[in-house]
Amino acid sequence: MIRAVLRMGDPRLLQKSLPVAKFGTKELADLLADMRDTMAHLNGAGLAAPQIGVGLRVVIFGVTSNPRYPGIEPVPDTVLINPQITPLSNETEEGWEGCLSVPGMRGWVPRYRRLRYAGFDEHGKRFEREVEGFHARVVQHEVDHLDGVLYPMRTRDLTKFGFNDALFPDADLPPED
Repeated sequence: MIRAVLRMGDPRLLQKSLPVAKFGTKELADLLADMRDTMAHLNGAGLAAPQIGVGLRVVIFGVTSNPRYPGIEPVPDTVLINPQITPLSNETEEGWEGCLSVPGMRGWVPRYRRLRYAGFDEHGKRFEREVEGFHARVVQHEVDHLDGVLYPMRTRDLTKFGFNDALFPDADLPPED
């Protein structure tokens, strides 16, 4: 079922989410199905449970081809529950980000370039991956939602934050980095 996505300004987006305690439940399966439907409907690269009003530490992400992010490298479809992120160096890079909770806008956001993330899949199986680039950016963006952080809160230069049509008047989306 496609769910309404909360928009920036809703206080629920600023709350810290609670860990998932039980795996393999109907409630978790229903939540993940709704998140997948909602993300696909809106052409999202990822979605966090708090964005649909559920205060649990659950994110999904994945993209192979997406009109909102042309030219990006593929990111595997992933369910990540109770995530932990460990930067692999202090090296950061800045890039354009958008968000389904901040529709029609983009911002230039610094993120760790390389990281390891770990957590659980929907069955409670623990896994970890080392990633970089756009994949690392997506993970950090989605996990931020679990801690009540929206990407505009990380934007350092507000001249690089605004509506897509104002920032990029001759293009549908930001140019590739």
